[in-house]
Amino acid sequence: MRQISILLLLSLGACGGNTPIAEITRLFAPGEPDRLAIAEAESQDAEENGPEVVRFALGRRAATAQLIQQQGNRRMWRAPGGVVVATEGARVVATAGLPQMIMATRFEGPDPLEDPRALLERSAEARRLVDFSGASRDPATMRFGIAFDCRLRAYRTEEALILVEERCRVPGFSPVVNRFWADGETGQVGYAEQWVGPSLAAMALDFEP
Repeated sequence: MRQISILLLLSLGACGGNTPIAEITRLFAPGEPDRLAIAEAESQDAEENGPEVVRFALGRRAATAQLIQQQGNRRMWRAPGGVVVATEGARVVATAGLPQMIMATRFEGPDPLEDPRALLERSAEARRLVDFSGASRDPATMRFGIAFDCRLRAYRTEEALILVEERCRVPGFSPVVNRFWADGETGQVGYAEQWVGPSLAAMALDFEP
């Protein structure tokens, strides 16, 4: 298991739900390649013994992304086809190459996910502002400063893991639910399922080699 600007993401090459992959594909702008399909196909042929990697899945598509940049706990991962995922810890904070793209994430105060073990004793609230865009980057598809008002709770599982469940209220959207599974001793998140854009399925990320 296992805030980056849109300009940086683009120089390198998006509400949780169960959206069928056919619907996801139709969200691309006319002429826009299905980068998820490219990422999945080319990941199957890529060598996984090189740099650190993360495995991710969106709908029925799955691919392997390699670490291409790191600054502290902020990391940028690139998959074949130009799909880029930026994470801060285990949280996705920006994406590129998807039918919907997260352009930036800004936290108001510390992120409680930094210490999942502390959430076993008490729940916590968190707020962040998210900018996102359609794949075409048409200004009409862009929205800025969408507020995510969230509450995080943690539970121990039978597998000796810590499950953090984050429920968020988002103006104009259905409630968002993100889930993170962390090591019971270290608090390190190894697997996550989280929101990566309107009309997209939740993205699953496996950080374990």
